Amino acid sequence: MDEILNNSEIQTRGHHRDDEGDEEAAAAGAGADGGATAPLLAGVAPLGYSGRRRSHAGDLHVLSAAFLFIFSAYCAAQNLQSSVNTEGDLGTVSMGILYTSFTLFAVTASPVVTWLGSKRALVVGTSGYVIFILANLVPTWYTMVPASLYLGFSASIIWVGQGTYLTSAALSHARDNNLPEGQTLGNFNGEFWGMFASTQVIGNLISLALLRDGKDGGSVTGKNLLFVVFLGCMIVGIVLMCLLSKRDEKGNTAPTHSSFGAMMKYIVAPLKDRRMILIIPLIAYSGLQAAFVWAVFTKNIVTPVLGVSGVGGAMAIYGAADAVCALVAGRLTSGLHSATSIVSVGAILHAVVLFCPMGGLLGAAVPLFIGALWGVGDGVLHTQLSALLGLLFEDVKEAAFAQWRVWQSGAIAVIFFLSPNITLQAMLILMAIALIISFGSFLLLTLVVEKPSTTRSNQFQSGANFTVHLLHQCYQQPKQHILYARAIRNQKEMKYLSVDE
Repeated sequence: MDEILNNSEIQTRGHHRDDEGDEEAAAAGAGADGGATAPLLAGVAPLGYSGRRRSHAGDLHVLSAAFLFIFSAYCAAQNLQSSVNTEGDLGTVSMGILYTSFTLFAVTASPVVTWLGSKRALVVGTSGYVIFILANLVPTWYTMVPASLYLGFSASIIWVGQGTYLTSAALSHARDNNLPEGQTLGNFNGEFWGMFASTQVIGNLISLALLRDGKDGGSVTGKNLLFVVFLGCMIVGIVLMCLLSKRDEKGNTAPTHSSFGAMMKYIVAPLKDRRMILIIPLIAYSGLQAAFVWAVFTKNIVTPVLGVSGVGGAMAIYGAADAVCALVAGRLTSGLHSATSIVSVGAILHAVVLFCPMGGLLGAAVPLFIGALWGVGDGVLHTQLSALLGLLFEDVKEAAFAQWRVWQSGAIAVIFFLSPNITLQAMLILMAIALIISFGSFLLLTLVVEKPSTTRSNQFQSGANFTVHLLHQCYQQPKQHILYARAIRNQKEMKYLSVDE
């Protein structure tokens, strides 16, 4: 071993001189910049130095606040479509058209977001939500259908941009602060989805305050005032979106897709990974369960018991449970094992709602109780899906989040088109079957990911043992410190998926 190290010493002396030269050049470059960066390289920042590095947590707060304002308006408006725009099922059909459009455009959203950049994609995406709110002030087939079609396009852009932006911020924060990536993704997604779930509370409380049931079964009053208030919320959200830092890890250096075939190859790349195939059923179920609440729960469970004006109150409870659960689930996320446990809790609660008859037991409390349980499950699904996609598909995150929106929005469209044509009992059976299939597929995913990660962990441990041996040799021969430094660097560059950090 000593003989090998002696030969390595001869080979590394030249590299050592090159490294020293690079350090001297870096120091000279710092001086050429006026000495602004030299103190940072030494680990000491000068007094009053502000620097250019982004505040990753700050971007998260601004992003969450922007979505809070925009979707407080949109989610409440969406909840009311099947109850307010009832003539010819205009509201329900419009939502079905919206999510069909969303599904089609989400297929090509990833290259669009890559071309625009995630920040500009977020800003452009807000336009469709404003147009949709304006259309609800004059709800006809000529206003709602075009607005729904365009919102499908802009929604695909904003949501792929959101997933890309949030993942980039979380991973950058983890690397800059030497934090575990899985836990950081969980924390960032927990805060975002907790804030996002709060939109159901805020928007629906506004709806509860402004809407009034008409006398003798007449149309509700206060609808136009409500949508004007929603429009004001949208404007505040757009202003906040414009304040985000530009954050594009690939940025202008990303390769352009020279042909349609190359673009499609990039889009479908995640589908060649069996991990994506196994997570798609859970993605689809997340869309089914969300649309069930918006279209079926509000119309067939809440409205008959509490009236149209009571939709806001029931959905506010749903949103509060969703928000609390998202925050807690995000904090508890550290890897695939923890995600499995958290998703299992959500699946059990949804099963309770779907399989247990509660009407005779709880009476008028049914909508409130179901809303709370369903909100917990929704908070679980969104935080865990977002964190896992960011962790498992970091290299193709735009395409991965596009796949999320394709399958989720397609499932949502199915519910909106089916709900006027099938009974509540048939819908519950459909949801129960989807829950069983999606949860079973997710459990299989944990087995698929766990097996290769265990092998990589063993390989990593062998590398760590070799590094300890090199350290021992370096203490005996101090001139071999370069070998140790490079071994440490190579060890850090070894990437493997931790099942539970």
